[in-house]
Amino acid sequence: MEKVALVTGCSSGIGAATARSLLAEEWTVVATARDTEDIAGLAEAGCETAELDVTKPAQCRNVVDETVAEHGRLDCLVNNAGYAQLGPLEDIPTRDLHRQFDVNVYGPHRLIRAALPHMREREDGTIVNVSSVSGRVATPGMGAYNGSKFAIEGMSDALRGEVSEYGIDVAVVEPGPVDTSFQERADDEFDDLDKSGAYERIYEFFSDASAVNGLGAVSPERVAEVITEAAVSPDPAPRYPVARAGRFGVLARFLPDRWLDAGYRFALKFAR
Repeated sequence: MEKVALVTGCSSGIGAATARSLLAEEWTVVATARDTEDIAGLAEAGCETAELDVTKPAQCRNVVDETVAEHGRLDCLVNNAGYAQLGPLEDIPTRDLHRQFDVNVYGPHRLIRAALPHMREREDGTIVNVSSVSGRVATPGMGAYNGSKFAIEGMSDALRGEVSEYGIDVAVVEPGPVDTSFQERADDEFDDLDKSGAYERIYEFFSDASAVNGLGAVSPERVAEVITEAAVSPDPAPRYPVARAGRFGVLARFLPDRWLDAGYRFALKFAR
């Protein structure tokens, strides 16, 4: 019997690439997005598709239950849906911070809660949470996004210990920069802020960093390979940093905080 995966955020980028990668492994893939027209190509490729807005609790429960009802199992949940709310924390309204956590943290939590009873019943399953280097090292101007990804990291660590006795694995995938439209949406979130005028160097820095990040970005397909590795492994690692930027970025958390702070101050001096 084919294994079954449910993947969120499949309209483009990492989610779409992951759906295709798991399909190539001869899994049954339920690819989800807020608008199913955005994943019509995945349906043509052989995926099953479903509408899912991860901020809607009923949709989260229903898509999991319907997957299990149709296929009798759910072997892997890939929590990929997310976006980056950039900006200095003073400039970010609390409603925008809440929206960031609603998608990046509460959404995965809703799906995990829906999936776990089915996985516990079978005493088997894998949950893959897509985090980021930004979930291990914080950067000025990324506090909201950092907070959401730090939360996913901590929740995953706790969850791994809670469900191991039921034969369920939890893995975190940590990409660095990825060549997707993710940065474009992040830039849009910047543009929508009511700027205080106190942090122009941070805005300039991110304007420059967008071009720099593109040079070191990996493809969505490379991240999808790592997600697939975690999904198919009988004993997945707790964490999977992706490519050189991911590995080096994650290692930066071991540097003294004052060194990191000094590095950020140095970088911001050149933002004009």
